[in-house]
Amino acid sequence: MVSKNPFDRRAAEYDAWFDTHAAVYRSELAALRRVAPSTIGRGLAIGVGTGRFAAPLRVSVGVDPSVAMLARARERGVRPLVGVAESLPVASDRFDTALVVTTVCFLDDLDRALAEAGRVLRPGATILVGHIDRESPLGRRYRERAAADSFYREAIFHSTANILDALEDAGFTEQATAQTLFEDADADGPDPVEAGHGEGSFVALAAQR
Repeated sequence: MVSKNPFDRRAAEYDAWFDTHAAVYRSELAALRRVAPSTIGRGLAIGVGTGRFAAPLRVSVGVDPSVAMLARARERGVRPLVGVAESLPVASDRFDTALVVTTVCFLDDLDRALAEAGRVLRPGATILVGHIDRESPLGRRYRERAAADSFYREAIFHSTANILDALEDAGFTEQATAQTLFEDADADGPDPVEAGHGEGSFVALAAQR
């Protein structure tokens, strides 16, 4: 993962974004719920941040390089572990679900991170990935503004096709995709969630190990 420093210094600002943009947050959470398994079981959030997605999805353990972010995840009931996606500090074959939301753009090595996710998941387990598609209107806007944003300055955004290919290379089989953020969700409330990808800016993916 890229440098944790902006997230340690500005964890409160990052966390407050979800309150300021509540409609966007609810839209993204709804898309993840659309593709999530009916039972999360023992879950691991990779790049858990402040626990905004892990807690409502009942994912009990979270890994992140930022101690300040993990402190907020702990307050939401998520057990925190300091670490990075490319070298997870957990044993193999331990989890039923891996949650990777708004994380892939911050990875140093996507392939290595997905291989690690596969290592810690049990056979038949599910990985849930949520991301902003680089080819979407919001993805293009983020890329245009990245240089001036301390959080996204080092981010590398991916297309959904790229992530699906990387999941396949890591030994995962695609199960479902869902999309949202078709319009300005903040203006009119949460956006609808539709199956598939290619139109919505936020895409949720589920794949099986």
